[in-house]
Amino acid sequence: MTEPVLGPSASGSVVLDLGPGAGALVLHAPPELVGREIQLSPRDPSSGATTHSVVRSRHTAGGDQYAAVYPGLRPGEYVAWLDDRGAMLPVIVKSGKVTAATWH
Repeated sequence: MTEPVLGPSASGSVVLDLGPGAGALVLHAPPELVGREIQLSPRDPSSGATTHSVVRSRHTAGGDQYAAVYPGLRPGEYVAWLDDRGAMLPVIVKSGKVTAATWH
């Protein structure tokens, strides 16, 4: 089954459920990655499954930004990665917090 490709979102259109045992990641990315999925895996494979999010254009008052959003994550160490580039980015998600990171 193919997932639909969503268009740009507006400021304030993402709702994150944060609290004890739940954090989130906002992964800022360059515009050339719009529409691409970035995988997110726990550093310790026994602590959860790999997930993914699509990089989308996000319209804000300060201009367009590009990001993938990962809600409802268990706190811990993760690695963001793209299949074909071999590049990886380590991130740490904290309970009750939104972690911001930048993909280069």
